[in-house]
Amino acid sequence: MPLDHTKAAPYFYDVGTTHRAKDEIYYLAEGKIVLGSLSGYFYPANYVTRAEAAAIIGRTLNFNGEQRATRFKDVGKGNFASGYIQEAVDHNIINGYRDGTFRPDQFVTRGEMALLINRAYSLGGTTFSAAVQQLKMRGIAEGKADGTFGEDEPIIRADFAVFVARAINPQYRVNSQLSSIGQATVTASALNVRKGPSMNYGAVGLLYRGQSVDLLHVVGNWAYVRSSGIEGFVSRNYLSGGAAQPDANNKLLDYIRTQTIIIDPGHGDYDPGAVANGLLEKEINLNVALKVKSLFENTGFGIALTRETDVFVPLSGRVAFAKEQGGDIFVSIHTNSGGGTGTETYYYSAAATNPYVEQSKKLAQCIQKRLVEAWNAVDRGTKRGNLHVLRENNMPAVLVELGFIDRKEDAEKLGSPYWQEKAAKAIYLGILDYYALESGLDFQPLYDRVQ
Repeated sequence: MPLDHTKAAPYFYDVGTTHRAKDEIYYLAEGKIVLGSLSGYFYPANYVTRAEAAAIIGRTLNFNGEQRATRFKDVGKGNFASGYIQEAVDHNIINGYRDGTFRPDQFVTRGEMALLINRAYSLGGTTFSAAVQQLKMRGIAEGKADGTFGEDEPIIRADFAVFVARAINPQYRVNSQLSSIGQATVTASALNVRKGPSMNYGAVGLLYRGQSVDLLHVVGNWAYVRSSGIEGFVSRNYLSGGAAQPDANNKLLDYIRTQTIIIDPGHGDYDPGAVANGLLEKEINLNVALKVKSLFENTGFGIALTRETDVFVPLSGRVAFAKEQGGDIFVSIHTNSGGGTGTETYYYSAAATNPYVEQSKKLAQCIQKRLVEAWNAVDRGTKRGNLHVLRENNMPAVLVELGFIDRKEDAEKLGSPYWQEKAAKAIYLGILDYYALESGLDFQPLYDRVQ
């Protein structure tokens, strides 16, 4: 039976007093965040579609859900969630696909749900694994009975309601102890404290001008506060001081939160790569890759490595991993051999398989320039390379050859933790250079992290 996407049912016949998610479902229904059918059913076991997820999250953030034309060829003005979809995309909470579609009827997985919630409420997780960890740490999710999270499984409406209710209202979380993120002062003569982040929720108390409140949590333009024994949501428009004010339009953060960087340490396990001067290429590649990852952590970027230990990943597996993670750029780290010296960076130049030729070339040039400067290395330039991880990818992709392991002068740097750190910083800065060129935004705050 189709759902009524225009009004919330006051009671759902299929969500009784013993249903495990009844409290969270009815909490969201009170705020007109989740809706049921015209005949009064919620269908808690149905899977959540991408359109429904955008609408539910959009309602918690008070997005403009007016139906409208979108940028996606498969989401017309007539789609019930068209307004929420476009708003969620504009706020970099959810993305479309490279073919220009949104796929509104595609089911959302539990891993995707975790990432959407992290983005919507600024929890900090930018990859599936990091997003899941944030939900567990904050008491929003506990995992499944078998000890897994089931990242690849589609999520049902009951579970989605539980996670969203816990994300927006700390009172529904498991063993959650919120600490203050700041203080603010009430500026309205009288300010209602509500059960949820919208005018649809009833008041639980009243605050007065000049009262001080502890800020505990933010949902869009609403703050979850505590003051004089009262706890609940107030509009941030009637608070003054620091984090109380609605965030400025931070285009940089909005942009980088949509980007996932894939770092690929070449070789591994029984495939050591090049070997010379007492060094193994696989170890150098991994050391530098891990250092790159640490530099990008807590920047807002998603960052994922094709391997983080001494394991072997086939070339096809590296590409598959990048695609599964929703990568936006791919950087493979290698160490050269053959008697030469210096640094070089490869990109694939035939658009037949990987169409991102110009972006790949630009990324290669940015990283190459930084590496040559950082290592004072011979500049062997950017080169075209018909390499599997570049050719078979569907994103801008490059392969870096740091130096020659069989050249004594290069090997001394390749085996040095100091010079490995310099290489990692150069790759980090080169990636920022690329993104700055692509977006036209000012990345100075992220450059300053490594100064």
